[in-house]
Amino acid sequence: PIGFDFLTMPSRIVISEAIFTYKSRDPYYWAIATGLANTVFVSAVVIVFSSALGLVVGITRLSSNPLAAGTCRVWVEVARNSPPIVLLIFLYSLWWKVLPPVGEALNPLPGVYASMRGFVVPAVSMDVATAGLLVIALALALAAAGWAAARRGWLPPLTAPAILAVGIAGLWLADAKFSVDWPTFTGSNFKGGKDLTPELSTILIGLTIYTTGFVAEIVRGGVLSVGRGQWDAGHSLGLPRGKILRLIIIPQMLRVIVPPLNSQYINVVKNSTLAIAVGYPDFLAVMNTIISKSSHSIEG
Repeated sequence: PIGFDFLTMPSRIVISEAIFTYKSRDPYYWAIATGLANTVFVSAVVIVFSSALGLVVGITRLSSNPLAAGTCRVWVEVARNSPPIVLLIFLYSLWWKVLPPVGEALNPLPGVYASMRGFVVPAVSMDVATAGLLVIALALALAAAGWAAARRGWLPPLTAPAILAVGIAGLWLADAKFSVDWPTFTGSNFKGGKDLTPELSTILIGLTIYTTGFVAEIVRGGVLSVGRGQWDAGHSLGLPRGKILRLIIIPQMLRVIVPPLNSQYINVVKNSTLAIAVGYPDFLAVMNTIISKSSHSIEG
């Protein structure tokens, strides 16, 4: 029978990775929420990193240094002309061919280890009150920065460190409880920290590389859309190239790049369904499993 009564029944399905706490005896609606949370998490991380990298790559493509500009052009051309599913499968196959066993894991950064089992990174744990307090402190700091920018027309160079200092000071004054769990190798595996499996790492790295190519071209087009006279005006004021970009060019190019960036961010959410190719349980994979398990295909 058609209906949504099955949502409250135990799902009896296994979700290998979950942002939320999930067990197979949980109802179907919680399994759906878990798959949706996985998709939102992957999309948000890819959007943040590809936006930052795309800004750097797009501006570097206009550099007078041929090596830097050429390297960024190769990135853009390869990313824009590679089918994303091929890129994901290629990266996924590298885990067992390039990275060493877990006993010989690479240590590129303090507390970060890479092996054929994926990445292990330090895990930060805090209670709900601490997390809420941190969000409120950062929101107030960002609001103050926005007010200052609207009043002065620009932001001081130390705005970002000041916002970070406000967040840390708020946690200290409230005697917030949080801890960092560092991974340590014991026996045959790592203990502690947070595991990023090859499936999750592949979808994050692959989609970030792919999306960065498109974001970089959007940024490059936005920079070129600002008239040359704006650069000349900045040079006449004695501003270095970095300040001209930050204070004059980038604010003016935002009106040009925001619409195509929004479209690209929508593409990120759609491309996240390719996680099913490498076995990561995103919203699409979970819903397909629920449809086959419950036989409620119309509702699914």
